[in-house]
Amino acid sequence: MPSGVVSSLLPAHAHADEDLDEERAERTALLSRSSGGAKPVVAHADTGKPAPQRKPGPIAGIPFGALVSGVCYCSASASMVLLNKHALASFSFTAPNALLCFQCVLAVILVKLCEAAGFVKLQPLKPKLIGVWFPVNLIFVAMLGTGFYALKEMGIGMFSVWKQLANLTTALGDLFIFKKTYPWPVWACLSLMIASAVVGASTDSRFTWVGYSWQIANCLFTSAYALHLRSVMDRVTDYTTDGGKMDEFSMVYYNNLLSIPPILVLMWFFGEYEGLMAQTALRNPSFQMVAMVGGVLGFAISFSSLWFLSQTTATIYSLIGSLNKIPIAIVGMLAFAEPTNPKNLSSIVIGLGAGVMFTQYKSKK
Repeated sequence: MPSGVVSSLLPAHAHADEDLDEERAERTALLSRSSGGAKPVVAHADTGKPAPQRKPGPIAGIPFGALVSGVCYCSASASMVLLNKHALASFSFTAPNALLCFQCVLAVILVKLCEAAGFVKLQPLKPKLIGVWFPVNLIFVAMLGTGFYALKEMGIGMFSVWKQLANLTTALGDLFIFKKTYPWPVWACLSLMIASAVVGASTDSRFTWVGYSWQIANCLFTSAYALHLRSVMDRVTDYTTDGGKMDEFSMVYYNNLLSIPPILVLMWFFGEYEGLMAQTALRNPSFQMVAMVGGVLGFAISFSSLWFLSQTTATIYSLIGSLNKIPIAIVGMLAFAEPTNPKNLSSIVIGLGAGVMFTQYKSKK
């Protein structure tokens, strides 16, 4: 998750695409194994022998821990997207970069509080590490910013479908830059995504060139972030305290802290400073609550994703992330009364279904 604010929108803490989910899963698995360790053994008071630890049994054949952690992960991810959409579309708030900046500041505060409480250990700020990380962070800011503007202009259904086109540009980057190959079912799924996105856009009653242009830009920046992150993750090992890759929470810290200066520049570029304090939404308790909870939920994805992956496999983790787009699209369309028609709805269903198949086939490569 890159970790941050918007992702999945996939927000700063959220999922940029399935390719990022897969890399996040691998990093999280390593972190879980290194930090999990052996659980402490509690001795029985009378015999001095280890007391048996009772664990809840499986529910419908699914291990209890995997079920609960999966529900928390999906709930946090879906709620974050819907709340950010609500904040951008329902309160006439016209300063999306200011909202993004607030959530970045909130994420930094929360992760530092977690470090102070001993829950996580962060990589300290180092000039050389910042120098390596800052270029990818600029792409990260562009990814989040374009996602915010796209989410503001588009319906959640079509936003979810077009967001998946980042898989195409990432796969092409893999092919031409990293010389990776994928089996034909992967390309077939990507073709189906393209067809559903084009048909969906042509039947979208809310179609605007502005919204779809922002979404196309978001797909390009999402892929650029995923592709560039790989080389950066290899280089940061020369500057981390333990000589390893950045863990999830250090990425949350660096991404959000280093995002604040570029976002402040974007606020100036889009003229948000002039009328920011006059925004009526800022004095609306409902908007304040939605913005705050959305930011907290985005940060909570970092913890829930760690917990969920420790209970399951990287493949299942990525698959659930893809499946989670379906209820997000359905609930979003109903909650915001987004107009649709049979052709448009069918394209959304086919596009999201193709995304699920893509994740399955890609995991078998």
